[in-house]
Amino acid sequence: MMAIEQPEKEQQSKTIVIKLGTSVLTGGTLALDRAQMVELVRQCAELKRQGHAVVLVSSGAIAAGREHLGYPALPNTIASKQLLAAVGQSQLIQIWESLFSIYGLKIGQMLLTRADLEDRERFLNARDTVNTLIEHDIIPIVNENDAVATVEIKVGDNDNLSALVGILCGADKLLLLTDQKGLFTADPRKDPNAELIREVKKIDDTLRKIAGGSGTTLGTGGMATKLQAADIARRAGIEVIIASGRAPNVIADSLNEHPQGTRFLPLEEALENRKRWILAGPAASGEIMIDDGAVNAVVSQGSSLLAKGIIGIYGVFSRGDVAIILNQSRQVIARGISSYSSQDLEIIQGKHSKEIHELLGHDYGSEVIHRDDMVVIQE
Repeated sequence: MMAIEQPEKEQQSKTIVIKLGTSVLTGGTLALDRAQMVELVRQCAELKRQGHAVVLVSSGAIAAGREHLGYPALPNTIASKQLLAAVGQSQLIQIWESLFSIYGLKIGQMLLTRADLEDRERFLNARDTVNTLIEHDIIPIVNENDAVATVEIKVGDNDNLSALVGILCGADKLLLLTDQKGLFTADPRKDPNAELIREVKKIDDTLRKIAGGSGTTLGTGGMATKLQAADIARRAGIEVIIASGRAPNVIADSLNEHPQGTRFLPLEEALENRKRWILAGPAASGEIMIDDGAVNAVVSQGSSLLAKGIIGIYGVFSRGDVAIILNQSRQVIARGISSYSSQDLEIIQGKHSKEIHELLGHDYGSEVIHRDDMVVIQE
């Protein structure tokens, strides 16, 4: 009996966000390495050929500006960095455009700040923009808008920005490319016995301590910020890989079962869209400390936060602002949208819900932070 040949199973189309650090784009020098950049573009083009969507989060604007201006001697101020970013961003995007055009691919530039993600409507607008670019077969190239961003509205580094972009576009994978092979058991630059950690299922304090300090002096992010980004993304159901941007075929290999670098598995229960915004968008305006009983209720029992469990209020925030929930050791337990202002909470903390109206003269319900408006951080 003749065997019937089965057609090869098509690989499911995926959306992959690729973050390229300054060290990857410059090779540790002061100038952009065009040869390295075209190799990265070649790998992105291969993913596109296979039917996948690609989004780049590209550092390098300040380095490009410094190179274009002939490495001027400037004071180390925010204004100088904004000057370099303003000049360099156009240079950087021109280089990407020329390199992707080699493979017949179109790109679209998106410049974001924290303010674009904090407001729910602007968050949705940014999400619509990146998804529309993808739908029209255009590669979004995203960077923080350093030319206008102030300290208050900066995401701060492109590692965390890439995690937020991954949430915006519903990415399947986030690839953080750096000058290291991945996350090691110790700093490989100092400890010859350091071993590469191949897979991470849980991010805890031990892992954060290992991630420790900074990377190169050229970028703003070290391994610690990559770990922060990985933690944000995996909570949204995104697989994260930290790997060397100069390793052969590192981008293509990210789709393999055993990719290069360190692989962070996504949480099994991904957050719904509103909670993804709570996790990714607004910066916290204040902190709420709760007792052990409330910690257990929030973390283990899936409960909302009630006033009775609150033992401390820090910062000034309004009703509708995002607040961080802390345990008594000041570890972050959760974050969520507060139904009460910090001023109101100072009055009702430790009280039963039935006392709220009598104490305040009004109430917005028995829950200080409703479960539907809360993202639990502690696993």
